[in-house]
Amino acid sequence: MAHSRQEKLEALGRIIDTLDILRVKCPWDAKQTNESLRPNTIEEVYELCEALINEDNPNICKELGDVLLHVLFYSKIGEEKGEFDIADVADKLNSKLIFRHPHVFGDTHVDSTEEVLQNWEEIKLKEKGGNKTVLGGVPSALPALIKAFRIQEKAANVGFDWDKPQDAWDKVSEEMAEVRSEIDSKNPQGIEEEMGDLLFSVVNMARLYGVNPENALERTNKKFIQRFNHIEQRSHEMGRELKSMTLAEMDELWNEAKRINK
Repeated sequence: MAHSRQEKLEALGRIIDTLDILRVKCPWDAKQTNESLRPNTIEEVYELCEALINEDNPNICKELGDVLLHVLFYSKIGEEKGEFDIADVADKLNSKLIFRHPHVFGDTHVDSTEEVLQNWEEIKLKEKGGNKTVLGGVPSALPALIKAFRIQEKAANVGFDWDKPQDAWDKVSEEMAEVRSEIDSKNPQGIEEEMGDLLFSVVNMARLYGVNPENALERTNKKFIQRFNHIEQRSHEMGRELKSMTLAEMDELWNEAKRINK
């Protein structure tokens, strides 16, 4: 259900008040620091991502609350240090959104999402305390697959991109040939390097065809787990151990799982 603006403000006020009390009266909450919370924050974000990919709205709501708690917690710690509080966080975000959307709050005219993204990168290079280079805003700690996608996105936003998706297909074919060459040469270092180039080119191809590779791979992971679990369950029903089954027998169960869970 939709709430009024006042109801939303009151709800946020209640959770801020609750956290203030917990910070004083709960031994666990009282001893938390930025460092101790960081691993939990990462876990909460991944749990939110899982709910999002499953389109599980009740859990999306729940996990968003957990992520919000962490935002408020870090803001509370900042307040205790005399550095910033949640109002500063919100104000900085609001100012940044207005500054980065001159096509909404200013006189800039855009006709497409692509133009918005190009302007976005140029603005971030200009703003005070912003990125000093085009790729400077890509966090070094990002997982490699997501990082590759963000690097390519940012480069494309300033015009460094393939003219058409077919060009990326050709690059994938080229990188596959180079992987094969290194495998034939039995060169471990070369295999790793070329395999990285191949994966990077596949990510690029996915981007050009409008596919987020992280989401695509996670859906495939879930599909594989579901089908492999079917093989395992059926083997138990047959009184067999997986290790005792032939690949052909497991493949037959795999195809059975595909028919059941398309």
